[in-house]
Amino acid sequence: MRRSTSSLPSKGPAVAEKEQKIELDGEVIEALRNGYFRIALDGGHETLGYTAGKMRRYRIRIFPGDRIKIELSPYDLNRGRIVYRYK
Repeated sequence: MRRSTSSLPSKGPAVAEKEQKIELDGEVIEALRNGYFRIALDGGHETLGYTAGKMRRYRIRIFPGDRIKIELSPYDLNRGRIVYRYK
């Protein structure tokens, strides 16, 4: 005889938590090919960044000299996603 799966006790959420992103401010130094940008962070470091999907969707243009907000993964601090362009 089979048991229904709804009668089994739940063990909690089966979905793993997403890692926290690191948000930093910086300035675009130069535009590279394939939509990447070289960014100077406020702390003095340099990183690569690409435009986030919503920025591409709404056609927000980024030029050298623009102030931006970038999200970095704690696992790879050399590459990030540009999520906001300051006005």
